Amino acid sequence: MQGELKITRRHLPHWELQGSTYFVSFRTVGNLLNANEQQVIMEILKNGHPKFYILIAAIVLPDHVHVLFAPQKDYSLSRVMKGIKGTASRQINILRKSKGTIWQAESFDRIIRSQSDFEEKLNYMWNNPIKMGLAENPHNYPGWYFDERFEEYVLK
Repeated sequence: MQGELKITRRHLPHWELQGSTYFVSFRTVGNLLNANEQQVIMEILKNGHPKFYILIAAIVLPDHVHVLFAPQKDYSLSRVMKGIKGTASRQINILRKSKGTIWQAESFDRIIRSQSDFEEKLNYMWNNPIKMGLAENPHNYPGWYFDERFEEYVLK
């Protein structure tokens, strides 16, 4: 990692450090995302890789999204998240033929600090659709993405 640690705060603290990998969660304001909208969000996440970030894993659920990624050198965490949430909002509003806020204003983000931290977040994401009763095996859940280059990290 290089650069200076930048700390900001709204209701939640946000730490940014160039070269970091992040675990980020963001939630809908109220309406649940249908399967088509979830697919749109997953495509937006995949399309940002590798130009804006290295996408390691993502899970898109009816009321929230978890992403594990590393922004590219010229892109801050806040810029990446603004792009993801803004693009997703526009696309979902087009699908719904509506206007309005899709996401809560603030996301939860965490810099991954160790191998065990990475594995914990990846396993948390993997188990989310099981806990929510959406799938018995996340491999079969359409809202799951995992870059196989990271396969060495065991999913439990």
